[in-house]
Amino acid sequence: MPTLRTEAAEAPRPSAGAAPARPVADPGAIAARLARAGPRQIIAAAVRLLPGRLAVVSSFGTESAVLLKYVAEIDPSVPVLFLDTLWLFKETLAYRDALIARLGLTDVRTITPSASALALRDPKRDLCFRHRDACCEIRKVLPLAGALEPFDGWISGRKRYHGGERASLPVVERDGRRLKFNPLATLTRAELEAEFAASDLPRHPLEALGFSSVGCVPCTNRPATGAGVRDGRWGGLGKTECGIHNGPLPPGAR
Repeated sequence: MPTLRTEAAEAPRPSAGAAPARPVADPGAIAARLARAGPRQIIAAAVRLLPGRLAVVSSFGTESAVLLKYVAEIDPSVPVLFLDTLWLFKETLAYRDALIARLGLTDVRTITPSASALALRDPKRDLCFRHRDACCEIRKVLPLAGALEPFDGWISGRKRYHGGERASLPVVERDGRRLKFNPLATLTRAELEAEFAASDLPRHPLEALGFSSVGCVPCTNRPATGAGVRDGRWGGLGKTECGIHNGPLPPGAR
């Protein structure tokens, strides 16, 4: 059976005598080499470039199965980081477990927020209603920054057809001292759906109920008919991203 590892966000900081971070390769040069590559080729190239130093970040949302399938085909032991904000739908947690079993992923790590940060900044569990960005910071951005500390690169499942800030998404980009790979950047919605059908991949349970993108309970709604794929997230708030893709993650954050 595959192993599901649960890790708190309060891992120890590297000691003062720890080895310095490795320099980041030029993302532009890598992107040029991968200009005509497909998702599998991009993932394989990332694994070769950063052996043992690469992670995948997945929400196990409505589109996640395709990226995770490609990763499992290349190397099912690549660590997959899953941010459990403690505000997720129970259907998402069940879907995570189903995909792990289906795809044979062997190192999925569930990352939770710092208990001390929650006690200090969200003791009444109402921060999501008062300050959405602050809630995302303590439940997603800072925990992910801590979980990525041992890695020199990570893979995301973002796509250009999501629109907005993602419309010009590069295949490879710099994220502070790390490389970030976006192997599905050029994938179209039709190609994604074709992969779901061809591989008979399970769908997120909430998709059948009209949810096109699923995040935390307070910030996820059914979008209107004909709306964009991510229009059900943070509806009416002028917010389109949780923060983990809004520039380099804070180094060594917890």
